[in-house]
Amino acid sequence: MQPHTRRMSISLFVLLALAAAIAFWFSGRAAAENAAVHGRRACKHAGVQWLDQSVHQVRVRLGRDAQGRVRWQRQYRFEYSDGGEDRHAGLITMLGSELESLVGPMPRTVETIN
Repeated sequence: MQPHTRRMSISLFVLLALAAAIAFWFSGRAAAENAAVHGRRACKHAGVQWLDQSVHQVRVRLGRDAQGRVRWQRQYRFEYSDGGEDRHAGLITMLGSELESLVGPMPRTVETIN
């Protein structure tokens, strides 16, 4: 392989790796923003206070959606409080930018109070 061809190959590889890293970062930011929306909505629906106004990524791995496509599965932790003096943890799982599951505050109803 010619020296200039080798340099071009290395440059192309570096550019592709950089593009992949940027795409991964942007998709992660979009998933985190969607997770925050879901967490805020769940807290509002349950009548609890969403603490720290943010979600924190705790896990990233590959997963499959309903059509069998490989997507990034990200889990985010958030905290909420019933009365301001306690803290509870919730967990949001996103598959791509879609909500896969949410474990957290439950709406208060007559059935759950009694």
